[in-house]
Amino acid sequence: MRPSLESALWEASRPPYRVRYIHDPGAQPGVPLYASYGVANPKTARAKLARIVRGAPEVVVKVTGRQRGGSHVKSHLDYIGRKGAVDIETRDGEILTSKDDIAERAAEWSDTLEWRSRPTVSSVSLIFSMPEGTDPDKVVGAVRALAHAELSDNHDYVLALHTDTPRPHVHLTVQAEGLDRNRFNPRPVQLHRFRERFARELRERGVAAEATPRRARGRGVSGSSIRLVKLRARLASGASGVMTNADRRTNEQAIAVARGQASLPSFIAKGKTRWQAIRQAYHQAAAALDASGQPDDRALARDVRRFLDKQPDVHATPEIIAARHAQALSATRAKHDPPIAMPSPHDRGR
Repeated sequence: MRPSLESALWEASRPPYRVRYIHDPGAQPGVPLYASYGVANPKTARAKLARIVRGAPEVVVKVTGRQRGGSHVKSHLDYIGRKGAVDIETRDGEILTSKDDIAERAAEWSDTLEWRSRPTVSSVSLIFSMPEGTDPDKVVGAVRALAHAELSDNHDYVLALHTDTPRPHVHLTVQAEGLDRNRFNPRPVQLHRFRERFARELRERGVAAEATPRRARGRGVSGSSIRLVKLRARLASGASGVMTNADRRTNEQAIAVARGQASLPSFIAKGKTRWQAIRQAYHQAAAALDASGQPDDRALARDVRRFLDKQPDVHATPEIIAARHAQALSATRAKHDPPIAMPSPHDRGR
């Protein structure tokens, strides 16, 4: 039995964690609807598949830090507000306009935690980002709607729009302690839901956006935290910075792999195996589209196959770094070890 478009797309794009299946009581028995993941029916599945294979911009949602204590929260709010140059918007739509406003908000978020025996997280900071060229007002509008829907019932928060880089992004800082005493500690499931909601809010504002796992797009594990990315950017620009032990170990392992003294991590082989299963699922989705006989479906099926032709294999960041070291070692050897001159045929036998 040929799998449906929805089930094939789900297999290709499902998030990398155990998902609770959602069933519609009115649907046929045993048919999962995955309603919160954008493949609930053929129409939404087609739209999601088209965005993936036609390269819709991917949203970025990351946890950037956790602040402990009032002074730490105040320093963070000063940073996202650029010391008064950028508006900091509250949950109620007010703007923190002075240092006293910021200090008061930082104290409010930390005073309730003073009874704890050791420093506790007062707030959690996240970043919501889109590629260059995206309308910043629509980005901040999408984050504002997401925060109101997901957080406002239980957690206080502030947000600030930054446009000082090519990628417009919003810093969202959430009070950790909720009204019901449950703490805000976003895990992969919640972050994925935030990505899906952020992309949906952008699309409702006319911005093409998608939120799929890296492996669904033929991308391997990145293996780099946002702090490591920023550190590498500072080092590449010549600014001062200290190489972290984690970054040093990564490079040492990559050099060992390039020299043939070590092997790549096991998760890379697993990622390649997973990508082959994802490719098969995409091929099944293309076959389901062809079977419909509709011109638009056949055009989408061709785009799916073009997408797969451009992604013959998946490569993780450690694998890419090791390949670069291998290329550098090869170039060094070629430079220091000139090729051995072969005797000409006329010299042989003399």
